[in-house]
Amino acid sequence: MSAMHYTEDHEWIRTEADGTATIGITDHAQDALGDIVFIEMPEVGRQFAKGDAACVVESVKAAADVKMPMAGTIVAVNTALPDDPAKVNTDPMDEGWFLRVRPDDAADLDALMDDAAYAKLIES
Repeated sequence: MSAMHYTEDHEWIRTEADGTATIGITDHAQDALGDIVFIEMPEVGRQFAKGDAACVVESVKAAADVKMPMAGTIVAVNTALPDDPAKVNTDPMDEGWFLRVRPDDAADLDALMDDAAYAKLIES
């Protein structure tokens, strides 16, 4: 069973059965950015510290970084996004995922928000 977590920067993190974590941006984030026109992805195998910018997202309104919610190694990237960045606008929580990461410490997830806490954040 997968579990969802969220950051204050509007990234979502889904833990997978194999211990990896899939990362994307929330519907709230893609709506705030507007039409996404460009995404720069990191290389598979690259390691990141918690808080590092892993991806660059450019939209018609702004540019933003997708930050790592935990330290870890990139094990997969969504290779469809650079050619079709609009997938993030149309399906941010599924086909619009960005990265799959093997976390250095799964306990980093404990500091992230659950569904209820994230819903409260975006209401305010």
